[in-house]
Amino acid sequence: MVEKPRDKKDMMELVKKYDVKFVRFWFTDVLGQLKSFAVPVEELDVAFEEGMGFDGSSIKGFTGIEESDMLAIPDPTTFALLPWRPREKAVARVFCDIYLPDGKPYEGDPRYVLKRNLEKMKEMGFTNFYVGPECEFFYFKNEKSTEILDIGGYFDYPLDAAEDLRRETIFCLEQMGIRVEYSHHEVAPSQHEIDLRYADALEMADMVMTYRVVVKEVARKYGCYATFMPKPIFGENGSGMHVHQSLFKGEENTFFDPNEEYYLSDIAKKYIAGLLKHVKEITLVLNQWVNSYKRLVPGYEAPVYIAWARKNRSALIRVPLYKPGKEKATRVELRSPDPACNPYLAFACMLGAGLKGIKEGYELPAPIEKNIYALTERERQELGIDSLPGSLAEAIEYAKKSELLREVLGEHVYNELLALKKAEWDEYRIQVTEYELKKYLPIL
Repeated sequence: MVEKPRDKKDMMELVKKYDVKFVRFWFTDVLGQLKSFAVPVEELDVAFEEGMGFDGSSIKGFTGIEESDMLAIPDPTTFALLPWRPREKAVARVFCDIYLPDGKPYEGDPRYVLKRNLEKMKEMGFTNFYVGPECEFFYFKNEKSTEILDIGGYFDYPLDAAEDLRRETIFCLEQMGIRVEYSHHEVAPSQHEIDLRYADALEMADMVMTYRVVVKEVARKYGCYATFMPKPIFGENGSGMHVHQSLFKGEENTFFDPNEEYYLSDIAKKYIAGLLKHVKEITLVLNQWVNSYKRLVPGYEAPVYIAWARKNRSALIRVPLYKPGKEKATRVELRSPDPACNPYLAFACMLGAGLKGIKEGYELPAPIEKNIYALTERERQELGIDSLPGSLAEAIEYAKKSELLREVLGEHVYNELLALKKAEWDEYRIQVTEYELKKYLPIL
């Protein structure tokens, strides 16, 4: 593993030490699609001092052509070698922050959105927002079909055909300084999961972007295709990104209280209440694609009912059981996000909803430990259990009315995201699908 630089000086020393010829500058558009361009090492001094200019009007959700000049300025602490590239004349990557020509941070940069919300967190007295995502994905024979590699199920072995792919993916992640907790075959055929060790939210958002690239690059090397599409196969479980989260003050986990029921502090309870209250408003960010809502249906382990529990995995939020001596591990797990979201915006929205609950003193309802999937609609109504939006169109409507989402994302990203998602829904709803042709053409 290459050393982690603390500043520009450290990074430049590593560039020389590892014979780096090009550094790829990474950032994302509003939808979380990775953008990249290569900079020769001879230009790095200029990049640090002045930034590298590019056309912002060509980046989805950024800006119009009349004010399109943008600057990408590298964050040297994110420097890492790309393990799948040759070691001779090596290639590295850094994440960038996007600025305007006048030196101001660009409000449409998703990384800046997360940074801004982390500053609000610090103003409330917290020092760290730790997150640990569980990113699921599928391997297929190629990108043109959903032909699976195996028929394995949860934790299956030796039906797992992708053991070597996951093994090499983990080696690559570790070489890039990303710690992995474990990996395994998931429930659906050809579905897999590699869990990342928790980290501070900004670092983790960078890691999630890197993780998605590494998984795809290793798959390509083995002649197959990896996808983070939420629901690629009809009738099988979709891919989620359960996110474990906690707030710290220095070394203290503010979610833990040894004297409270469930070992949850008052801060943790209000945080959970904030997530429950605002989750419908932020679902457009957590589940941003038309396809996301094919996963969020009852019967496939995806959480669609807005409730919390400790043991019950049918609830939207789960609080893993406390183990003595593991106070720092006290956390809440939000189970609705999928791995095709923009992690910068998703983490910002989770944090914003939780902080709102703390700030406003929201009351946490009682946990639901019953199997919610087995309850009737009437029983769910009697227990006050609401549901997530059932389609992208519904999610858009909740987002349009949300002051919290507008505040978290900022005016620019909020408006651009809504415009992009409305366009996606309009494009989708005019399609004539294979399902309609099979069902209606023979009888109508």
